[in-house]
Amino acid sequence: MNNIFEKIDPNHIPKHIAIIMDGNGRWAKKQSKPRVYGHQKGVNTVREITEEAAKLGVKYLTLYTFSTENWNRPSEEIDALMDILVSAIENETPELMNKGVRILSIGDTNRLSDKSRETLNRCIEITSNNSTITVVLAISYSARWEIVNAIKKIVEKTPHKDALEINEHTIEKHLTTWGIPDPDLLIRTGGEKRISNFLLWQIAYSELYFTDEYWPDFSRYSLHKAIADYQIRERRFGKTSEQL
Repeated sequence: MNNIFEKIDPNHIPKHIAIIMDGNGRWAKKQSKPRVYGHQKGVNTVREITEEAAKLGVKYLTLYTFSTENWNRPSEEIDALMDILVSAIENETPELMNKGVRILSIGDTNRLSDKSRETLNRCIEITSNNSTITVVLAISYSARWEIVNAIKKIVEKTPHKDALEINEHTIEKHLTTWGIPDPDLLIRTGGEKRISNFLLWQIAYSELYFTDEYWPDFSRYSLHKAIADYQIRERRFGKTSEQL
């Protein structure tokens, strides 16, 4: 048990953590390995962080798995990523059931191959009654796509709706994250300090945590540090300290 873990207040664990899992390719390059090697190692980190988050009492873990912009990468890397996704889901499903992990997905999954989409949907169905932790895979996802898609749905459902009747709740109901609480904490690995089109609506009041560690190096201890940092912050949601 590390000193950071001892400092964590078990009564103040973030309910929902979102993670931008950055740095797989750069990590592999440092090892003089192809980028796909980094993505394969990243799967091990997903397993470790999911298990630790569940033990700590985190109820939702959203992972930026593949963005809509990632479709612009070389086709060889995209194919390899999809193969990793399919095999990881197939191999991990029994353990997900043992650990009580529920899988959900957000994003434009229509762009996935039939095999990838069918494998993902099958895992979502099999794990649907699990309740220890919900892991949300953001696949073929971008926040701008999500917001535009939500507006399109509103217009399609109620083409003559008065614009004045549209409010935050109306839009939230049509986001892919409807029913999922907004993240309390957003973590980005890899040293970059930007959001990269991820959950722009949902992280309006999230605490942001950036680390130079590449995703394959992100460990249980790293997660403990992020949560410990989160716990010393004062979340005011627009109010003053005195009001809190």
